[in-house]
Amino acid sequence: QVQLVESGGGLVQPGGSLRLSCAASGSIFSIHDMGWYRQAPGNGRDLVAAITSGGSTNFADSVKGRFTISGDNAKNTVYLQMNSLKPGDTAVYYCSARITVATTGGLREYDYWGQGTQVTVSS
Repeated sequence: QVQLVESGGGLVQPGGSLRLSCAASGSIFSIHDMGWYRQAPGNGRDLVAAITSGGSTNFADSVKGRFTISGDNAKNTVYLQMNSLKPGDTAVYYCSARITVATTGGLREYDYWGQGTQVTVSS
């Protein structure tokens, strides 16, 4: 059993900052990638940023230069630092991770999702 627990969302004024955290726990053999997606009302779920276990990162064009992603492998945690926030960043932010777990059938790789955290950028 693997869980992703997110924290750090909330209400912030335009131009402000927030830091999201996502901690993975459970029967984890290894973590390959962790990332953040977001979904605004009426829209699909889109990639915001991702990081591999080796530290390579990928960002949506809309957040480049404003958001950074970092990971703590020892804590199985990923962080999303969001600066210069805009109203268009308002969405539910979801943590995602590709994790290998040990099963009775051997090692298996699955994608896991957190429950989501609301980020609202408004004056």
